[in-house]
Amino acid sequence: MATTIHEPLKIDQRKQASSGNGDGGRLALPPDGALPAVKNFAPPPASTAIWVLLFSITMTFLALTSALVIRQANPVHWQHLTLPRILYFNTIVLLLSSLTLEMGRREVGRFLKPLASPLAQPGRWLYVSLALGLIFVAGQYIAWLQLRSEGFYLATNANSSFFYVLTAMHALHVLGGLGGLLRAVGKLKHSTLRKSTLDATARYWHFMDVLWIYLLWLMWSRI
Repeated sequence: MATTIHEPLKIDQRKQASSGNGDGGRLALPPDGALPAVKNFAPPPASTAIWVLLFSITMTFLALTSALVIRQANPVHWQHLTLPRILYFNTIVLLLSSLTLEMGRREVGRFLKPLASPLAQPGRWLYVSLALGLIFVAGQYIAWLQLRSEGFYLATNANSSFFYVLTAMHALHVLGGLGGLLRAVGKLKHSTLRKSTLDATARYWHFMDVLWIYLLWLMWSRI
């Protein structure tokens, strides 16, 4: 009687066999069978979440922009404001904070390498970014106080309402970014910080820069 010798299962055959055994939740092996490739295939959760968050923020401010344009089409009770000069100072502060954050992100990236010096202090630029972010928020508060001293309150007229809403919404999102920076610094101290987490925080912070420049232009041209 002839004996039949079966060839070992190949990688793609193993994938089919495992998918039929109720293991639908497991990741299939890559074509070369290298398990590390499976781990690096999917984007980090922080990276995916930050893009979803930025999209939702963008849609929110686009909705506010549309409301501003529609309301301005009816010029009744629309009194143009002179923007407080401190807003331009705040813009420089926010841009500097992005620069220092990027410097800190690169420094942390070098620190996380295997041959990095254990005596390095990579969080110093992150602290500078935190300080600049707090200065920006304080500057926004000073701008609100200046408008109040001129008699412009939230309900004074339509354009002052939009000014307070737009700047307050942005300041709240900046505070959220400061919370993310504090979280990254805390994880760095305990050696649990992942590069993807800091990268996501930096993307969010840089987006706050772009959003603020857009809002400043919008208020200068419309309000």
